[in-house]
Amino acid sequence: MRFTFNPAVLILSILFLIPEGYSAPCYGTRMPDKDQAVMGFQSYSLLNRHLEAEWGEVRSFQNFYLLTYGLKDWLSLDLKAGFGNIKQRPRTSAEIDYPTAFAGGYGFRIKLYEDKDKGCKSVCGFQHISVHPHHREANGVKNRAILDDWQASLLFSQKFGPVTPYLGTKFSRVDYIHWIGDNRKRRMSDLTQSWGAVLGLDIPLNEKTFINLEGHAFDEEAFSAAILYEF
Repeated sequence: MRFTFNPAVLILSILFLIPEGYSAPCYGTRMPDKDQAVMGFQSYSLLNRHLEAEWGEVRSFQNFYLLTYGLKDWLSLDLKAGFGNIKQRPRTSAEIDYPTAFAGGYGFRIKLYEDKDKGCKSVCGFQHISVHPHHREANGVKNRAILDDWQASLLFSQKFGPVTPYLGTKFSRVDYIHWIGDNRKRRMSDLTQSWGAVLGLDIPLNEKTFINLEGHAFDEEAFSAAILYEF
């Protein structure tokens, strides 16, 4: 049995202890080796996230080009760029639909443990997505919005034949930044629903190409699907 553990776990421990800020896809536990990369395409649907107080709910649909690079065998850098929208519905007024425009994100993952003989692995990570849709006119007033989506996660995977399912937990937060004219307000997600569950699956198509599927529950309702290629 071979164990892999390193002091970099301290980085994620610090993030979990920061109360202000840490839901984007977790990417799973399949990471490139040092100086290797993974690229692909991902769709992410934030189906429902409750905001604080009377600010209701927010939704978003995003598509990304992904690039992950192995800085070390145990550390990967995750980058993404693409486009997305925002739909926000206050409790006391109609939904505002912000048209699709630029979205991007970044993050990293740390391998905490691996037993290659048994096919099990543990990975922790941090991910952030920011969505910047086009503005929308409402009642003759210009409305603008940004969606910031943060998370820190801890995942465990076990290989079964060709597929690798994984599950875990995450601490997440979504910020809805809203301008009405020149008046700017930041609305956070409901802090009583910050802890969530992650369930995912890596499905190989061949030696270097695989599909990643992932769902989130409890803190939010969200789903992502990606096709990825290692090189």
